[in-house]
Amino acid sequence: MDDSLYDLRTDFSLRHLQKTKDQKKLLELACGTGIQSVRFAQAGFDVTGLDLSQEMLDVAEKRAASAKVKVDFLQGNMLDLSRAGKYDFVTCYSDSICYMQDEVEAGDVFKEVYNALNDGGVFIFDVHSTYQIDEVFPGYSYHENADDFAMIWDSYEDEAPHSVVHELTFFIQDEDGRFTRFDEVHEERTYDVLTYDILLEQAGFSSFKLYADSEDKEPTETSKRWFFVCEK
Repeated sequence: MDDSLYDLRTDFSLRHLQKTKDQKKLLELACGTGIQSVRFAQAGFDVTGLDLSQEMLDVAEKRAASAKVKVDFLQGNMLDLSRAGKYDFVTCYSDSICYMQDEVEAGDVFKEVYNALNDGGVFIFDVHSTYQIDEVFPGYSYHENADDFAMIWDSYEDEAPHSVVHELTFFIQDEDGRFTRFDEVHEERTYDVLTYDILLEQAGFSSFKLYADSEDKEPTETSKRWFFVCEK
């Protein structure tokens, strides 16, 4: 991930999360290797990062220790936050909601987040726009070459409406100079704004605001990413 993306998301978050002395507990869902969690901790939040992958959390713990900030990391599924505790703020970035299998699962995540939030709490998440999924990704191809690393990324339209498949191949050089190949398949799906509106309302959120591309502006027909700021 480009570091500038984390800068943009941090700035966006700080504009919409009004931290106070009594309200600063933040849960970051799908925290991965902890880059965003560390940014939040450095900004003064009391951060807990949750991710499905223990391997990523192991990296995240080392990253937080290196940055000399305190972050609690939990291995878990955002479809079940019953043991995660209560928070003033919850974030879920990097289109992680788009990895849910269907709108039922997406709605279940929203319900779990709602239950994990204190009254007046704020939930921020981003998703791919329908334009990004339907027009930009199909046929997309990206290749990167370095001395010790290579990546091939190809995207294809999937069967479900507003869905896409990303096929990624990595070649990583080990200490002996040999390259090992790793393959990953990522399936993502998004929905129109009305669907997200209904799912958030069903989860109990009293209101939400919609922005585009990490900026405080309304989406256009060609906005690639939608940001939702929801209040309990």
